[in-house]
Amino acid sequence: MKFELKSDRVFDMIAIGRACIDLNATEYNRPMEETMTFTKYVGGSPVNIAIGSSKLGLKTGFIGKLADDQHGRFISNYIQNLGIDITGVVIDQAGHKTGLAFTEIKSPEECSILMYRENVADLYLEPDEVSEDYIKQASVLLVSGTALSQSPSREAIIKAVSLARKHQVKVIFELDYRPYTWTSKEQTSIYYTLVAEQADIIIGTRDEFDILENRIGENEQTIAYLFQHTPQLIVIKHGIEGSYAYTKSGDVFQSKAYMTKVLKTFGAGDSYASAFLYALFAGKDIATALKYGSASASIVVSKHSSSEAMPTVSQIEQLIAADETEAQYRSR
Repeated sequence: MKFELKSDRVFDMIAIGRACIDLNATEYNRPMEETMTFTKYVGGSPVNIAIGSSKLGLKTGFIGKLADDQHGRFISNYIQNLGIDITGVVIDQAGHKTGLAFTEIKSPEECSILMYRENVADLYLEPDEVSEDYIKQASVLLVSGTALSQSPSREAIIKAVSLARKHQVKVIFELDYRPYTWTSKEQTSIYYTLVAEQADIIIGTRDEFDILENRIGENEQTIAYLFQHTPQLIVIKHGIEGSYAYTKSGDVFQSKAYMTKVLKTFGAGDSYASAFLYALFAGKDIATALKYGSASASIVVSKHSSSEAMPTVSQIEQLIAADETEAQYRSR
């Protein structure tokens, strides 16, 4: 199965949704109550995936609403400097603020995030601020689940998906479930289902697919349901157990998780998605694309940031090659 980018499109990928600030604890191995210093990075799943994809060489754009404040300008300047097009970015004029995420790094196994998501600008993107002319310039539209949690962002996302389908733009749905932005699991399931059934590719953890289906399920149940609809490829991640990819034609692929010295657990999903999609669109087979995603996630969880740590193609390929060399050595 091949997912080729359209040569006549201006952008390989446009991501839409959340952009915020990550404030990662500079002091490790202590609770947030005792942490005095934090380092600022751009954060938010869709903008992180756009950053990761841009660093890997894809022509990338971003649609979202940024606060008219210092943090909003920091985000805008940062992604512009990486070559990400911001034509689709809207500056909030109603006084909404930039979302903040403080991270706590007690140990590699104990990481948590304290979110400030009240009245954040990204959830006030209006449907009429999503441009049809902009979306039709892309090969791929990447949608992140958190943007569906509240109106008017919810309707803006649904409109974007509808425009993508109208103009033969592939829809990628990265589930990105954050419980603190939703009022109930039932509500989440309704809107996740609405987008999932129209997506070409869906990426998420096993737990996130359980939220989508509003039940604790197995991979076979999930694909049996979703392949009745538009999706052609479903990627289900199982943490340290690795990840699985299922095609509508019946193929199944599996990739292990790459071992690394883990510093923190957040950021893995965004780096996985950007590298997996890059490899897929670069013409790699699905099994290889899974390796790229897993290797990229391994690199990012070993670093302090998420967005800053997004790897290059050579870094990903070096890790895969080193692992394969070590495996050959062990098998002798």
